[in-house]
Amino acid sequence: MNSKTFFYEFGRVLYKIDGFYAEYAKNSGVKENLLWILYALNDNKVHSQKEICETWDLPRSTVNTIMKELESDSYVELVQIKGQKRELEVKLTQKGKDYASSLLAELYEIERKTFNELLSKDVIDKMIEVLNGLRKNLAVDHE
Repeated sequence: MNSKTFFYEFGRVLYKIDGFYAEYAKNSGVKENLLWILYALNDNKVHSQKEICETWDLPRSTVNTIMKELESDSYVELVQIKGQKRELEVKLTQKGKDYASSLLAELYEIERKTFNELLSKDVIDKMIEVLNGLRKNLAVDHE
């Protein structure tokens, strides 16, 4: 397999995996970006809006809009981060934790079964290597 074929197939499969999550969101009655934000917040860690944007490659305006909707529905609390003028920490409320858990329970089970059947940590490590290689070689080509 050459590089063109590899990245063609890689892109095709990656697009279909993303499509699976989009279909899951649609079947669950939520927007895909909302699904990803709840997925990110449901890990029991502290997050800022900025970190979610950067980690999940989501536009700031999209994250801000969804956060405002989640806040108005009492699913999240937005708390000013000390020393940060414009940065907010996002915390799921208990209502938000219950909502995220119920929305994501089936998805987590599908992922668990798939992981146990097919995947290992090595796959993620290789995907990160591919991403890092692409970024590195883009930087080299632009020098």
